[in-house]
Amino acid sequence: MSSFVTTLYPSVDLIDPVVFEEINNEGNIYFSQSFLKAFEVSNPQIEFKYISISDSKKRIAALVLLQVISLNVEGMLKNIKVGPLLRKGLGLLFCNEHIKIMFCGNVFLSGEHGIITADNNSQKEVYYEIGRAIDAVAANIKPMHAIFIKDFKLASLNYTRQFLTFGYSEIKVEPNMIIKLKPEWKSFEDYKDVLKSKYRIKANKADSVSSTLETRLFSNQDFVTYKHELQALYQNTIDKASFNAQVLNLNTYGCLSTSIKNDFIVKGYFLENRLVGFLTALVNDNKLDAHFIGLDYDLNKSHSIYPRILNDYIRIGIKKQVSSINLGRTASEIKTTIGANPLNLSCYIKHKNPFFNMLIRPFLKRIKIKEFKQHSPFK
Repeated sequence: MSSFVTTLYPSVDLIDPVVFEEINNEGNIYFSQSFLKAFEVSNPQIEFKYISISDSKKRIAALVLLQVISLNVEGMLKNIKVGPLLRKGLGLLFCNEHIKIMFCGNVFLSGEHGIITADNNSQKEVYYEIGRAIDAVAANIKPMHAIFIKDFKLASLNYTRQFLTFGYSEIKVEPNMIIKLKPEWKSFEDYKDVLKSKYRIKANKADSVSSTLETRLFSNQDFVTYKHELQALYQNTIDKASFNAQVLNLNTYGCLSTSIKNDFIVKGYFLENRLVGFLTALVNDNKLDAHFIGLDYDLNKSHSIYPRILNDYIRIGIKKQVSSINLGRTASEIKTTIGANPLNLSCYIKHKNPFFNMLIRPFLKRIKIKEFKQHSPFK
């Protein structure tokens, strides 16, 4: 019999603040009550659940974030390069319609933002208990088609592979693209000084071509004023994504700007007083995480909106004196031209029905992440 005790919460408001104090004593924003609440209250189409796990000494051993969402299979696969036979097979397995998936992690973010553990227990034992707890929650959700646990770095796989015991398949997903910043970079000029000529010219061109754009950091009032424009520009980016589980309601960012303040950044790009692009970023643990962007793709080439956004992420990172910038997934090759390198990630997935889970494993093994050319822009 397990010595751990699990507690399920249907809302972050019901979690005792002591849980957060014990499990998140280093102040990771992604596991703060205010951050989680911003996503929960702004996205009512998602069913949020939280699991706390305590050990035999009644110490909090883990906090697990779950999100139950409905997905359209065809929409999930629209931009993924899979063969027609594989596409048809996946459609048949999931009935070619909406399916319900329980995600462990935040569907809107890329990275290890779904599970936080304490160091006072064996990590393998804790992750085994997490696997048991997730299965118990899934058993009581009907209908439920699949469970997806995301995203783990190579260093975490030693204990996250406990999930294989519960019938999950491990799959590779697109990597996060990370830029390491040098402490001696005090300005964007310092960064450009260490670029090879070809890439320095690209950075300068992006700034020059985009010079007609006016920029400003968003206030709380700006979120209200430009709410519909932000959502439309964000939708442009989502429509080009190879995979998208859910569309974020950008009211979430209004909530975050109120609760996190200086560590949450939204920058707007205007052309003749019209919003044509934006970036979002969050400072956490001496790192800068790029969140969602949005842009008018009809103006992107003529005004270098996206290359300018990438330049500005570096500017923000240097100003905030962070050690690295996580530019997230997608557009991996262009991110390597400004100095980003891939951080490989793995996820775990299984169909709730054991028979279908057995059938789907061969399909999962054939899914490959998109390859890209790795540039080396530094001298």
